[in-house]
Amino acid sequence: MAKHECDVCGYVYDPAVGDPNSEIAGGTAFDALPDNWTCPVCGADKDQFSPHG
Repeated sequence: MAKHECDVCGYVYDPAVGDPNSEIAGGTAFDALPDNWTCPVCGADKDQFSPHG
């Protein structure tokens, strides 16, 4: 599972960690995130993320 980086603020979504603040469990792939999920740092939409590394 690949990490994805927010093009707006640089936050990196790590699927191994998930997004505990949004109740997204570790092990959740980026593509499996809900369509309405947003960057927990700046609020950017999923389409503002690019594959990281």
